[in-house]
Amino acid sequence: MPEGLKLLERQPRRARLWLTDGSCIRLRPERPRQVWAYDFVEDRSRDGRKFRMLCVVDEFTREALAIRFARSLSSTDVMDVLADLFLAHGTPAHIRSDQGPEFVAKAVKAWIAGVDAKTAYIEKASPWEMA
Repeated sequence: MPEGLKLLERQPRRARLWLTDGSCIRLRPERPRQVWAYDFVEDRSRDGRKFRMLCVVDEFTREALAIRFARSLSSTDVMDVLADLFLAHGTPAHIRSDQGPEFVAKAVKAWIAGVDAKTAYIEKASPWEMA
């Protein structure tokens, strides 16, 4: 390469979230409080120690409903945050997440089913489905 420049590698095309006939492969929200998405974000503090943030978003309005951060968060913490949100905003029809251990834990799945909400998991290695 001249001048020591590098070419960016071509990004793979993302799979469509809908079929060509207009039918939907995945659940798309049609109103507020229908589908919530939640996931963890990790970062490090100035002293180099890791901390995690649990972020909950309403997919229709794109409103951040909750952000809880701590050095470590477990499936019990996930249920605590969701319980507070259900009391404040009502129960959504679906809750979307990745297939992380905190979200597929039997206790979390049973608790979500107990409040009459449904889980919707994204495919592995498909973070763009959270959008």
